[in-house]
Amino acid sequence: MRTGHIKRKTHETDIDVSVDLDGTGLYDISTGIGFLDHMVEQFSRHSLIDVRMRIDGDLHVDQHHTVEDSAIALGQALDQALSDRKGISRYGTAYSPMDETLARVALDISGRPYLVWKAGFSQSRLGEMDTELFDHWFHSVSQACGITLHIELLYGQNNHHIIEAIYKGFARAMRQAVEIDPRKADAVPSTKGMLGSGTLEV
Repeated sequence: MRTGHIKRKTHETDIDVSVDLDGTGLYDISTGIGFLDHMVEQFSRHSLIDVRMRIDGDLHVDQHHTVEDSAIALGQALDQALSDRKGISRYGTAYSPMDETLARVALDISGRPYLVWKAGFSQSRLGEMDTELFDHWFHSVSQACGITLHIELLYGQNNHHIIEAIYKGFARAMRQAVEIDPRKADAVPSTKGMLGSGTLEV
């Protein structure tokens, strides 16, 4: 079973996150931030990765700790579920249209965490969520799971459409990348013979 489970409690957040890479897109999300719940639900549904996420954060301070830790925990759970990376396709790319918006996401589960973010917003909040935290969320996921992640807004105007297209593109790219390649199901997709968060392998 390619599953991961992260449970962590600090003075800032109390987190319980689990994932199943071979799921059907079932989700149970509660972060205390409605718009973040909606985006993680989109990730689960379109990646077909089952996600359960429960977070009790210090939202009386601000949203930063909850958003950041949700991404770190999700990335750690994905990293755990991927284990030694044997058989995965490793790479994923998706063009994601939503009405007037088009986003492009390309990623490599490489063990080399890196985020290239080329997107922006014309308003400071979506629902109750600060839009400046979205790129930080993706940065934290990439760091925790060891993903090289390139996100680019090709064009778009509606802020909701922009971020939803990005999350759906990330989901579809992850779906490709974590799928098992039946031709090499017993091998790590690297000439060095190993991949993993922080391994800096090629």
